[in-house]
Amino acid sequence: MKKRGLKTYSLDEITDKHIGKRGTPKREAFEKELRLDLLGEAIRQARLERNLTQEELGRLVGVQKAQISKLENSLTDARFETIIKVFKALNAKINFNVELLNQKVNLV
Repeated sequence: MKKRGLKTYSLDEITDKHIGKRGTPKREAFEKELRLDLLGEAIRQARLERNLTQEELGRLVGVQKAQISKLENSLTDARFETIIKVFKALNAKINFNVELLNQKVNLV
């Protein structure tokens, strides 16, 4: 019996096929949502590692518990200033990558 080889696809190929190619409105919305999800999860993980409740983190940052919950669940587009305050309260280092004209600039 002859075995058939399985065709493999990269994540980019699957995303291009099912979401759309980079630069299309649907793909841009998908990428933005994915980044917000990752940011929310990073906030949650750092908070839990510091043994803080959402309410305690909110007090450190100067916002209500509900705002921390929204950030962790990616339900809001938070102000950049608020995100910086959250990570500062968590004593966490932040790295942002900005991509310009096929060049990558790292901000630390």
